[in-house]
Amino acid sequence: MEPLKQHTGLVYPLNRTNVDTDQIIPKQFLKRIERQGFGQFLFYNWRFNEDGSKKEDFSLNDPVYEGASILVGGENFGCGSSREHAPWAIQDFGFKVVIAPSFADIFYNNCFKNGILPIQLPIETTENMIKEAEDHPYELKVDLEKQEVTDGSRTVSFDIQPYHKEMLLNGWDEIAVTLTYQDKIDQYELKLS
Repeated sequence: MEPLKQHTGLVYPLNRTNVDTDQIIPKQFLKRIERQGFGQFLFYNWRFNEDGSKKEDFSLNDPVYEGASILVGGENFGCGSSREHAPWAIQDFGFKVVIAPSFADIFYNNCFKNGILPIQLPIETTENMIKEAEDHPYELKVDLEKQEVTDGSRTVSFDIQPYHKEMLLNGWDEIAVTLTYQDKIDQYELKLS
């Protein structure tokens, strides 16, 4: 995974609550075994008509949000089934940060395992961010080291567990974390032989 220390990006506002993992990536697209290629199916039933053409009334299809890398959503983001494909689709589409007032636990933890920074902020703050991004192109700067999100005029702090912070700052997944103990693993294995 790529280390994530700071990120500045265009905000995509998803003004919906209880966005579940089947809405993020519908079940019919879960047949792939690799992590790549799921972005094209992100929010598929909202983005596309039955014939595969783009729905004009779904905001992610608006060219103003092309290249957005920060998704701001509503409460209980990522609820539903525990499919890891949901963060794969979000990441493959190009989002590096997801901000919401609350997340489903499994989705929240799967984000860290896949190099996405999920940030919980108060509902009033996320609603203001969504409104700003709906009104005009809106960028945020996320500083993981300082645990701050800023839009240039206001800065808000966020909490993150030290373990998750270290994983993202170093670009580690759980295997990479285990490998930081390689010397101890080798010593243990020598004792066994």
